[in-house]
Amino acid sequence: MSARLRAAESSALGARDTQVVAASLLEHALAPLGATAVAVWEAEPGGALALAGQAGFGDEEARRWRHIPPGVPTPASRTLRERRLLWHPSTTLPAIGHPPPSHPPPGSSPASDDRPAGGPPLDEHEGGARVTVPMVVKGRVVGVLEVCWPYAVPARSVRVERQIEALAELCARTLDSPYVARPEDEATGAAQHAELVGLADALPDPSLVLRARLDERRKPADFEIQHVSERVMRGDGVLLEAYPIHVGGSLLEACPQAARGLLGLLEQVHATGEPFRAERMPLQLSATGVADVSLTRHGESVLMVWRDHDEDARLAGLLEHAQRLGRIGGFEENARTGEITWNAQLYTLYGRTQGDRPVPLERLRDHAHPDDAVAVGRFLRTVLHHRRMAAVAFRLRRPGGVARHMRVVAEPVFGPDGRLMAVRGAYQDISSQHWTEVALSVTRDQLAHTEQQSAARNRLALQLQQAIMPPSHGAMDSSGLHIAVRYRPAQKEHLVGGDWYDAVALPSRQVLLSVGDVAGHGVQAATGMVVLRNALRGLATTGAGPAQLMTWLNMVAHHLADRMTATAVCALYDPSSRVLHWARAGHLPPILLRDGDGSELPVLKGPLLGAFEDAAYEEGRLQLRSGDTLLMYTDGLIERRDHNLRHAQDRLLAIARRGAATLDHRLDDLLTHSNSDTDDDTCLIGVQLH
Repeated sequence: MSARLRAAESSALGARDTQVVAASLLEHALAPLGATAVAVWEAEPGGALALAGQAGFGDEEARRWRHIPPGVPTPASRTLRERRLLWHPSTTLPAIGHPPPSHPPPGSSPASDDRPAGGPPLDEHEGGARVTVPMVVKGRVVGVLEVCWPYAVPARSVRVERQIEALAELCARTLDSPYVARPEDEATGAAQHAELVGLADALPDPSLVLRARLDERRKPADFEIQHVSERVMRGDGVLLEAYPIHVGGSLLEACPQAARGLLGLLEQVHATGEPFRAERMPLQLSATGVADVSLTRHGESVLMVWRDHDEDARLAGLLEHAQRLGRIGGFEENARTGEITWNAQLYTLYGRTQGDRPVPLERLRDHAHPDDAVAVGRFLRTVLHHRRMAAVAFRLRRPGGVARHMRVVAEPVFGPDGRLMAVRGAYQDISSQHWTEVALSVTRDQLAHTEQQSAARNRLALQLQQAIMPPSHGAMDSSGLHIAVRYRPAQKEHLVGGDWYDAVALPSRQVLLSVGDVAGHGVQAATGMVVLRNALRGLATTGAGPAQLMTWLNMVAHHLADRMTATAVCALYDPSSRVLHWARAGHLPPILLRDGDGSELPVLKGPLLGAFEDAAYEEGRLQLRSGDTLLMYTDGLIERRDHNLRHAQDRLLAIARRGAATLDHRLDDLLTHSNSDTDDDTCLIGVQLH
C-alpha cells in the first residue's frame, strides 16, 4: 500500500487540477482495492458542497450533481456535518448515483488481499457500498473524499479505513481550495484580519475574534482570543472583573463553562464553515447568563457575537402585551427549572394575591368546572404531550365558589437543540363579553362564538354519557379500597361510544370492578353497553366467580343482545382476605403498580363476548398488599395507527410507573400523556389499597 500511496502522491502533486487528482487516486490507489469510482467534494461556506473532481462516473451524472446545497441529505453532506469517516450501504441516498461499472476494473482481482473480506460479487439485484471521509487541514474540513465499490464492503475494515484516511489527507493538501493553507501574501492576510476586526468593532453587540489552538492530533483543543471588541472593553453586557478577557488569552480561561457546549459549537463552525445562531442560549460571558449567540467563520478565524437577554425588559414586554389585548394574564413555565412566572393580572383572574404560589398548567383540571374536564384534558394533552400550540374555553372555579369563563392559549418554546425550554401563554376573561361586540371585531368574536358552540356540544355529549354511567370523577372508598374513575368520550361528540366501567359494593361485601368495550359507536353500541353492564351487576349478586360471570355474560351478548360483540374485564375483591379474583374476555389485562414498579397481570384465556355460543373463561387470583394500585382501562387509551398494540402497552407501562401525589393525579396524567390517536372512547379505573 505504501508504494501505491507514493505513486498517488507523486501523481497528485504534479497534477494541474483536482480532476486529475481524482483520476490519479482511482488509478494508483483505489482500483487495486476494488473501488470503481471516486469523487472529491470541496466544502463551501454555509455547509454546501461542490464537486471538485471525479473519476468512474458518467459525465451527465457528474454535471447533475455538480453542486449540493446545504441541508440536502447525501453521504458527503452527512460526513461534512459529523466530521468522521462513514460507511454507507446501497440503500443510502446516493450523492452522484450508483457507480456505473458492475465489476472491478481490469487488473484488479475481487479475491485479492487488498479487497476487504466478505464482499459478495455485484449482481443485478444488489448495489455496492461507499465510504466518505472528511479532508481536514488545521482542524477545518476543506472537503470530503467519497469512494464507491460495486460490492458490499465490511463497515469495520480497519485496514481499508486507514488507507482511505491517508488518501483523504493527501487530497486535502492538493485540493485547489481557498481554504487550504498555502503561501499567501502577508499584507493580504493582515488586511483581511484588519477588516474582520473593524467589523467586530462596528457591531452594536459585544463580540470576540477567535482562532483555533490545535492539539497534537491537529484538532481544536481551545480557542485563542485574537481581538476583543470595543463594547466588551467598555463592559457592555460583561463583568470584566470576573473574566480574564484579553488579546492572546484562552477562551476556556475566560469562560470555563464553554467546555460544556460552546467549545463544540465553535469546533463545528470552524471545521465546516456553517454559521450557527441560537436564541436564549446559556452563556457565562453574558451579564444575565442568557444571550442570543451568533458564530461565523472568516478564513481561519471565528467571529462570536452575543446579545444579552434582559429579564426585566422581557417581563415588561409581557405585561405590555397583556395590557394591550385587555384583561389578559400572561404566564411562563420554565421546563428546566420548574419556575413559574405570572404577571399581576393573572393573579387577579385567579382571585389570588401575588404572594400565593402560581398554579402549574398541568394542574389546570383541579381549578376547572367538572363539566369542562374533557375539553381541558384535550388542551393539556396537545400542549404538554404533543407539544403544539392549543387553546380552550372553560369555567375557572375561583376561591369562594365564584366561576369565571376563561379562554387560555399556550405554546411550547424549544431551544436550539430541539429540547423543550418553556411553556408560555395567556388567559383571557371572556365572562363580560356581549353579543353586540361581534360588530366591533368580527374575527375575534367569530372565533369565540365557534368555541362556545364547540364547548356546548362537548357538554351535551358529556351529559348524555353521564346519564348512562356515573360521573367520571366520582371517587369512592369501600372495604379499604380508594377507587377513582375517568371517562373520555370520542372527539366526534354526536357519536355515543360503547365503553363502560363499573365499581360497586355487592351484598356479599365483595367489590365488583369491571371495564368493557362494545364494538362500534352510536345508539346501538350505547344500548348494548347498558345491557351488558346492568346484566353483569345482576349476575354478580349470585356470588359466582369472575370466570362464571363471563360465561353467563357471553350468553347474554350472544342470545339476548342481537349478537353483539364486546371485550370486558371483571374482577371481584374480597376485603377479608385481600384477594382479587379476575377474568377477561378478549380485553387488555389490568396493570399492577407495586413498590415503585409496574407490570401487566398474566393474559388469561377468554374469547370476545358474543363471538361464540359456548365459551370458557380462565380465572386468575392476585393477593394484594397495602399500597398496591390496580389500573383497568379500555383500548381507546393507547390505540395508535402507526404502532402495534404491544408497543402502545409498553409505553403505557412507562407512564404508569411515574410517581404521582394522588390516585386522581395519576389517572389525569395517564389521560394527558397517553399516546392514542384513534379518536375512540376511553374508560379508566384506578384502585388503591390502603
